[in-house]
Amino acid sequence: MRLSVTARIALLSIGLALVSNLVLVGFVWTRTDAAVIGTVRRETIEQSDAMRALYRAGGLPAVIEAIEHARAAGDTSLLLAVLDRNGDRVAGFGPRRIAVPLVPSLFRIADVDASAATGDIGYSLRPIGGHWLLAGRRLDLVEAERRAIEGALAIAVLLSLVLGVAAGLVLARYVGRRLNRIAAVIAAAGEGDLSRRVPVAVARRDSFDRLGHQLNLMLGKLERLMVELRLVTDSLAHDLRSPLTRLRTKTEQAVLIADPAAREAALGGLLVETDLVMRMLTMVIEISRSESVSRDRFIMVEPAALVGEIAELYEPVAEEAGLDFTVAIDASAPAMPLHRELLSQAITNLIDNALKHAADGGVLTLRLVVHGQAIAIQVEDRGSGIAESDRAQARKRFGRLDAARTTPGAGLGMALIEAVARLHDGRFELADNAPGLIARIVLPI
Repeated sequence: MRLSVTARIALLSIGLALVSNLVLVGFVWTRTDAAVIGTVRRETIEQSDAMRALYRAGGLPAVIEAIEHARAAGDTSLLLAVLDRNGDRVAGFGPRRIAVPLVPSLFRIADVDASAATGDIGYSLRPIGGHWLLAGRRLDLVEAERRAIEGALAIAVLLSLVLGVAAGLVLARYVGRRLNRIAAVIAAAGEGDLSRRVPVAVARRDSFDRLGHQLNLMLGKLERLMVELRLVTDSLAHDLRSPLTRLRTKTEQAVLIADPAAREAALGGLLVETDLVMRMLTMVIEISRSESVSRDRFIMVEPAALVGEIAELYEPVAEEAGLDFTVAIDASAPAMPLHRELLSQAITNLIDNALKHAADGGVLTLRLVVHGQAIAIQVEDRGSGIAESDRAQARKRFGRLDAARTTPGAGLGMALIEAVARLHDGRFELADNAPGLIARIVLPI
């Protein structure tokens, strides 16, 4: 049976809490035990050193007197005895005979009583003259303290386990609630509702909020793309209906014409209508391409050289249309990573729009300027311009200021320019030229 994500998170948190507490308890127990044994060792060695110092100062009687004083203190865990060469007690208190070899030992732990099992003793065995000095301490009290500490630590482990379970359940509930919110939005998107969003706390901005924010951005983009797709589909169907109808009508007429000259003229009209449809479809493909192209396709381009080449290409076209064509290029514009082909298409669209809609203004200017950390490529005309309230509509895909769509064109030229500007992290602007229009592509350097 597969566990849910929240159940796995709860078990993981419980396991981590238990393991961490076991490690902590083990560390505390080890350090405590080592500290207790260390204290016994230090006290035993100090006691043995003191007795040996007394022996050097006053001989065996002084040692026996000091042992009797220690007996009077009533410390039942203390062992102090003088032994003969056979390990039998001569004076003091402790085992009558020791069960360990008579070899010098600074500190050891063993059961030293040969007559009865009295438990482990921490002892020091050292020679004094022709005798041996046994100094030590029974570890039964130490064992009792150790068992008490182990019991307390076991209770602490149980409490930590209970708290770990509670914390795991709270964490699983919290994580599950946050994930369920995200899953509900994703499920709604899968059913076609792209309008729902994940609630995001702006002030907190934890990992779930960052995930929700990114998901909201993705859903917003998908929603915009779906709206644009519906608009493109509807507009494309509407705009293709008229040329396709005319194409069918002229085809039928050409088939019925018997005169070769008249048939040739009719076929020429078919080519015009076909070119119109092809241009419309080509523009849609160019816009889609500009929105999906990778930045790996960018190359270093000199903006001044690019604008100069396009100006040279359009200068005779503008003169033929009776326009005063002016070019102003700021040569200080640095080389930049650009998609040369798409940016060239966008600039030519700017000029084509001006030639088509502002030829009566008599003046056309192509300008490249540097503004701080950005460059602006703009086309200025003296035509009728576009009202500020209509500029947003003009930049939309299939945006037509002619609501009846009786004039030639599909409303895709400015949409392509907008897409190319976004591809370069820039923007497309329309401004008033008083009179006329300024169409500007702004690109960051």
